This record gives sequence, structure tokens and C-alpha cells, in this order.
Amino acid sequence: MKSFVAAVAFAVFAAVGVAMVLNNFQESSSVAFTTTGARVGDPGHNLIGPS
Repeated sequence: MKSFVAAVAFAVFAAVGVAMVLNNFQESSSVAFTTTGARVGDPGHNLIGPS
């Protein structure tokens, strides 16, 4: 039982850590896909939410 609790605690710790790291690297699609061939403007309030 102790090993199961330790595994669950590690999974929660790892998930929170990875979420914090990924939050620093992610960018919105209006920024990520803006190239010379793509015309992505201000997203407003569509599926990706406010910028």
C-alpha cells in the first residue's frame, strides 16, 4: 500500500511539474501559426479564446 501511495504522489508531482514547464513554452495558435503564408489575425472570442 505504501508503494501505491508513493506512486500516486509521484504521478501528481510529475503532472504538476510538467504542466508548469509546458506553460512556459506554449503559445497561442495566432502566434504559433503566423507566417508569410498564413493570415491569422487577432482571435477574438472564437474557439481558442481571447488572446
